Parts: sequence; structure tokens; C-alpha cells
Amino acid sequence: MKERETVSIKSITQEIKVITGELMQTLKNLRERIKTLETERANLLLEIENLKKAAEDRISALESEVNMLREEVKSFREFLGSTDNKNGKT
Repeated sequence: MKERETVSIKSITQEIKVITGELMQTLKNLRERIKTLETERANLLLEIENLKKAAEDRISALESEVNMLREEVKSFREFLGSTDNKNGKT
């Protein structure tokens, strides 16, 4: 009976070593994936910041252009108003 117990303990010990090795490999893979995801996250956050800055720059440029166009409209209206006044129109 002692021989069976020894064989059984040896086989269980061997199975535990195999399972432990597999778990260690899984842990290593998970750590690598986490590291990759963290790097990707950092890159995405940086890309988002760059896109925000580009959008803000574009908004600023558009606002400036709109203001310039408003000034042109105002000037044209003033010009047309003064032209109308010369012709007797108000």
C-alpha cells in the first residue's frame, strides 16, 4: 500500500508542477498584455491631446475668419448705406 501512496504522491506532485508552470506562463502573458495595454492607453491619451489641440487651433482660426467676415459685412453695409444716402435713400 505504501508503494501506491508513493506513486500517487509523485504523480500528484508532478501534476502540481505542470499546473504551476502553466500558471506562471499565464501570469507572464497577462503581465505582458497589461504592459502593452498601458502603452497603448498612454499613446491614445497623447493622440487625444494632440487632436484636442488641433481642434482648438482650428476653432480659433475659424473664429478669427468669422470675425473678419463680419467686419467685411459691416464695412459693406456702411458703404452701401452711405451710397444710398447720396442717392437720397435711407
